[in-house]
Amino acid sequence: MMSMTFGVSSSVTLLFDFWDVHGPAGMVLSVFVVLLLTVFYEVLKVWRVWLGSSSKLAQPQSQYAAPPSSRSDSISVLNSSPSESSLTLQSQPPASNTRNSWLLHGIQTVLHMLQVSLGYMLMLCVMSYNTWIFLGVIVGSVIGYFISFPLLGQI
Repeated sequence: MMSMTFGVSSSVTLLFDFWDVHGPAGMVLSVFVVLLLTVFYEVLKVWRVWLGSSSKLAQPQSQYAAPPSSRSDSISVLNSSPSESSLTLQSQPPASNTRNSWLLHGIQTVLHMLQVSLGYMLMLCVMSYNTWIFLGVIVGSVIGYFISFPLLGQI
């Protein structure tokens, strides 16, 4: 029966039967691999946010949107705007833009699948109740956050 408390053993089986750790050298290598996987998980989170925000920035702004300057300017723009029927004709995106948005959506879907899978794998690593593996996940999360989240400010 598996222990349900944290231990500091250098023997553990992680995720798969072939990832059977025995000894300090194997534990150090396993903690390093788990740490790198956790850093990659944090980078994936930022990459997905970056892709989503860059796709919003790439969308063309409507030529009929009122500038946020003053109230009188907004009223004059509304009074001189074209009819609703011409707005619906202008709102259809070109075919290449639609293809690019589907490609971007496909990439984001694959990244989401990878992020969720990696997140569950890291959760299962923590559920091995090995203190060293748990610390590897925590330190990897801290390093990944420290490295990747400042990049969000550059968007």
